[in-house]
Amino acid sequence: MLTNAPTLHTSRLTLRGPVKDDLAPFTAWVTTSDRMASVGGNGSENDAWRGFIAGIGHWQWHGFGFFTITDTHTDAPLGRCGLLRHAVWPETELAYHLFDGAEGRGIAYEAAVAVRHWAGDSLGLSPLASFISPDNTRSLSLAKRLSARQDREDTIE
Repeated sequence: MLTNAPTLHTSRLTLRGPVKDDLAPFTAWVTTSDRMASVGGNGSENDAWRGFIAGIGHWQWHGFGFFTITDTHTDAPLGRCGLLRHAVWPETELAYHLFDGAEGRGIAYEAAVAVRHWAGDSLGLSPLASFISPDNTRSLSLAKRLSARQDREDTIE
């Protein structure tokens, strides 16, 4: 394990801290997924490396960060879900993204509920924000399903 992240369990999923083997599916997502369009477009392998390493550092700095979402039965990585608090952001964010092929099965919802409960119960973080591009309709739909409400529109860099 590369962080001090706890392991969370749902009926189908295991959410754990990142391990070295998670870099390959994360890199594939960053460099090839069409869904990267909602977060600025695809990046390079170097961008993926920096993002992955920054995620590990985020756990060290804040005591929270992205969990890797895995299938409990196969251990296959399905995406990431966690908490982010960047230096210039106004609030702690509940963020999620799925790797190609994992969408449409309620995985992001299940993971987000588990992380939200952990954030409130273990860290006392509530409520959480989600910064979502207006054109990211799938993420907006998930936020609505999580009973989120739109407070305002900001530009986050």
